[in-house]
Amino acid sequence: YGQVRLVSNYGCDEHDFESNDKEPWVALVSRGICPFGTKSANAGKAGAIAAIIYNNESGGVSGTLGQPSKYHVATFGISDKDAAPYIEKLKGGLPVDSIAFIDATVDTIRTTNIIAQTRGGDPENCVMLGGHSDSVAEGPGINDDGSGSISLLEVATQLTRFSVANCVRFGWWAGEEEGLLGSDYYVSQLSAAENQRIRLFMDYDMMASPNFAYQIYNATNAVNPAGSQQLRELYEDYYVAQSLNHTLIAFDGRSDYDAFLRSGIPSGGIATGAEGIKTAAEAEMFGGSAGEWFDPCYHQLCDNLSNLDMVAWEVNTKLIAHSVATYARTLEDFPKRGPAVTAESLTDPRSDVYHGHKLIM
Repeated sequence: YGQVRLVSNYGCDEHDFESNDKEPWVALVSRGICPFGTKSANAGKAGAIAAIIYNNESGGVSGTLGQPSKYHVATFGISDKDAAPYIEKLKGGLPVDSIAFIDATVDTIRTTNIIAQTRGGDPENCVMLGGHSDSVAEGPGINDDGSGSISLLEVATQLTRFSVANCVRFGWWAGEEEGLLGSDYYVSQLSAAENQRIRLFMDYDMMASPNFAYQIYNATNAVNPAGSQQLRELYEDYYVAQSLNHTLIAFDGRSDYDAFLRSGIPSGGIATGAEGIKTAAEAEMFGGSAGEWFDPCYHQLCDNLSNLDMVAWEVNTKLIAHSVATYARTLEDFPKRGPAVTAESLTDPRSDVYHGHKLIM
């Protein structure tokens, strides 16, 4: 039991939950921007005894808190319609009480990464690329990330017809939607020597958003491991050569490249947009609808076979093939690897499960 307090913003920052309550209180917070687990943990850190997450769009809320945290509090979701009258009261300064009885379970679910490597090519200089094979519970994930997974599979299939100078390794990651779990585990298990053998990693997540933009992660050698900028430039040069516009997006740890970056491995990648809003300038550059999500079905049931732009998918699959062909042939002009950062050398390999402020479970 406790007084309900309306949380400012989305509850993704601890300061959103500032409260001087000495009596038990319950946080009422909007869904969106960051994982449910982050909202619950921030509520717990602020002294709340429970958290209610209401939907910021039509319908109910379902999900998990992800990896257990000592800061998590009892958490449940309600629909936008159910939340509306209470939000109105709270904004009007009226008190709202909450009584809830909540049971929680923590399940251990085993899943598997799929790793495939060419038989030929220098095993001391491996070109690696990946995409995630899972989806959120709310939808089938045909664009996120069935599109990237199938692009990788097609490139791998076609690569069997060719010889390579450098080994090529493909990764289909499990548990991305629960916190980049598969890729994080894979990198954490690499020895220093194995880490050094991976010359670069390229991430391909969401290749066919219906309201797409051709997006490139804005990697720089000044901030990221040396070689990351060369990957960005390869993508830029390809789009320019095809007379296609492109835009740069934040390289903030939102997808499976995160663990590779943190372990000193040069990384890069492309995307076509998720829940971000397409601007008028981007609509001019790429077509589509300004003011709408790049993927209107992002993390929803409608992310099905009809939720794909086939032109963008074909363009990006060819770009993936180009990236593999370029570095499978030669790494002569690619920067030498810097020091490996292994799990053993990290004092805190992951202080929180997600890196990047726009992750949504």
